[in-house]
Amino acid sequence: MTTSKKIAIIGGGAAGVFSAIAAAEASPSSKIHVFEKSPNLLGKVLISGGGRCNVTHACFDPKELIDYYPRGARELLGPFHKFSCGDTMEWFTDRGVELKIENDNRVFPVSNQSSTIADCLLDFANRAGVEFHLRQGLKSIVKEKNGFSLYFDSGAISSFDRVLVASGGSKRIWSDLEKLGHKIVSPVPSLFTFNVKDSRLKDMAGVSMPQVRATIPIGGFEAEGPLLVTHWGLSGPSILKLSSFGARWMNQVDHCFSVFIDWVPGESSEDLFETLNGFRKDFDFQRKRVTSNSMFGIPLRLWKALCLFSKIPESANWSDLSKPVVRRFSGALSESIFQVAGKSTFKEEFVTSGGVALEEVNFKTFESRVVSDLYFAGEVLDIDALTGGFNFQAAWTSAWLAGHAIVNDPLHVAK
Repeated sequence: MTTSKKIAIIGGGAAGVFSAIAAAEASPSSKIHVFEKSPNLLGKVLISGGGRCNVTHACFDPKELIDYYPRGARELLGPFHKFSCGDTMEWFTDRGVELKIENDNRVFPVSNQSSTIADCLLDFANRAGVEFHLRQGLKSIVKEKNGFSLYFDSGAISSFDRVLVASGGSKRIWSDLEKLGHKIVSPVPSLFTFNVKDSRLKDMAGVSMPQVRATIPIGGFEAEGPLLVTHWGLSGPSILKLSSFGARWMNQVDHCFSVFIDWVPGESSEDLFETLNGFRKDFDFQRKRVTSNSMFGIPLRLWKALCLFSKIPESANWSDLSKPVVRRFSGALSESIFQVAGKSTFKEEFVTSGGVALEEVNFKTFESRVVSDLYFAGEVLDIDALTGGFNFQAAWTSAWLAGHAIVNDPLHVAK
């Protein structure tokens, strides 16, 4: 049963606005106030997905969904049973937003305009009576005997029964939460490309592979998926996955390490060698020029670069190669080693790993275990995910549950 409350929500992004809608609709008599330091709401929603807004991902099994979260997987399992990707899609479609599932299972509005999502959220927030306060940067949160006092940069002071923090990766807010007794896991970059300078990648920007295996043996990380060569080095889903799961370790080593690329992950290194070695005596292959006939779906430019790296002459046919040369070439295909020296931000995501320590949050309600009547939603928590709509889904889920709980209408989360 809901009770009338005066609620402050810090942050006018996806999590803040969605939690405001949830709270206002669950308790129409409560006063829901959203405070945003910038002059605009839903800034990240509007620019995400190249301006199309990757709303969520078409993954409907919570046990599979959590595999996309390097941090927060265990904690989100219960919440995802209560409000997950299918619920997000239903919420928007019920409110007039047509959605589509693309070939890679990412979900976008049919309009291909992020403004469609933003307009829907703001429309229903206004219908529910949510009050927005722009250009209201929060200076500090003070816990009182009954409720909170919020101090703003403008000099204003307001009192509230409960507070929900959805401020994303705000160092200033994290610092204030530390003063309230919360532990903040230091933020480090997540989702970034690898800066690599290597002769094999020279003039290769734009070359892509549909499937590689990328490993960082010293860190114990491995990922399979598409790879893209950029002006900076290596990117694409396989690299971004490595950067996300290895974010903390990579930060510790100053983003300098070796990454091993298997360009032919479908074959073991020994099987690959036997296949290549057989071409030397195979009538259909032995008179073919090695550098001019790419194989295994490897683009010709990249194939030539790997051949030259293996010291295969441009004029050589397969029958001209010695067994040691074939062995060397097989190694280049199955275990190319690249030295990473830095990172470049994956600009569509702006994701960091870090935030409020998860052990200090009750994931049935997203209420603080340290400060009563204080709630969290979105990236203020030490939760982050791979690219593909997963970070937004964590925002929708945490906001929906926290928004209901903050007005005493909690959704019962499955264990």
